[in-house]
Amino acid sequence: MRCVIARFPFELTKSGVLESMKGVKPEPITGESVIIGRRHYPVKQAGEVITRQDRRDFSAGEVLRAMALLGFTCRTLAPAAPMPVLSPLQQASRMLGTPVAV
Repeated sequence: MRCVIARFPFELTKSGVLESMKGVKPEPITGESVIIGRRHYPVKQAGEVITRQDRRDFSAGEVLRAMALLGFTCRTLAPAAPMPVLSPLQQASRMLGTPVAV
């Protein structure tokens, strides 16, 4: 499959990606990830290995799109739930450990 990553065209195949990632130890995942084989790789690490480019040259979205089109499972982190806004009375009671009726 032909795809463009960081303004450069690449001819990627699923077997080629599997071969490129063989023996590469996954880094800790802090954002988007892709499952290649039985391992979870950060998207930027996979893109760097596959394209041999610096990971600052492309976005995670470019690699995610290419990996998804090749049939790999891609995962994104869900945004964190917003913290509830508490009134000053609720904040004080929470610090003291006393329940307050709302």
